[in-house]
Amino acid sequence: MSADLRAQFIRFCLGAGILSFGEFTTKAGRVSPYFFNAGRFSDGLLLGKLGGFYAETLLAAERTSQFRFDMLFGPAYKGITLASATAIALAGHGRRVPFAFNRKEAKDHGEGGDIVGAPLAGRVVIVDDVVSAGTSVAESVEIIRRHGAEPAAVLIALDRQERSGTATEIGPRSATESILERYGIPVFAIASLDDLLAFLESADSTDAGLATHRDRVAAYRARYGAVGAGPLAS
Repeated sequence: MSADLRAQFIRFCLGAGILSFGEFTTKAGRVSPYFFNAGRFSDGLLLGKLGGFYAETLLAAERTSQFRFDMLFGPAYKGITLASATAIALAGHGRRVPFAFNRKEAKDHGEGGDIVGAPLAGRVVIVDDVVSAGTSVAESVEIIRRHGAEPAAVLIALDRQERSGTATEIGPRSATESILERYGIPVFAIASLDDLLAFLESADSTDAGLATHRDRVAAYRARYGAVGAGPLAS
């Protein structure tokens, strides 16, 4: 996806209150100067626009790399609506792509099983909001392989490009880098922390309030950020 579309996504998230600035303590105990709250994609208009960005990112990855996919998988619970919205947006591009999601507990009546939607088959893209510890990805990969399909990629909204660990113990690589290393599959993100920094650095006088945050975001990136940008779609 182009830099202009990534900037559009960041502006969209800011306008909707999904991306905000301040002081936010992460699960790892780090004080982050920004917060991405995917739970606020909570109405049809916002979710429809988000699905469009996901679809654009996935199609861009297909155009620019040796990458192909057959279906989408949304890990419960956030991934359910995200995969659904992405499938709808892909259909708008003329791509009728099946999707499925998992149940937290297998159903022993009716159709039964732990999967709802299309049967898992072929090359499957895991659709989620962000990746941190990678637990959701590990569970999704296990489910996909158990059903005889192949995990092809992970598609997320924002790559924090942040190394694992805590506020004082910083790991050697980011969650997205770990996924590529462990499973051999790329992580495609609509936007990354580098894109957010580029957006803040280009903010003109009409965005003076945003420009004041760039030094704190840059300092956070310098302290906790991964060295490489990762295999992001462009």
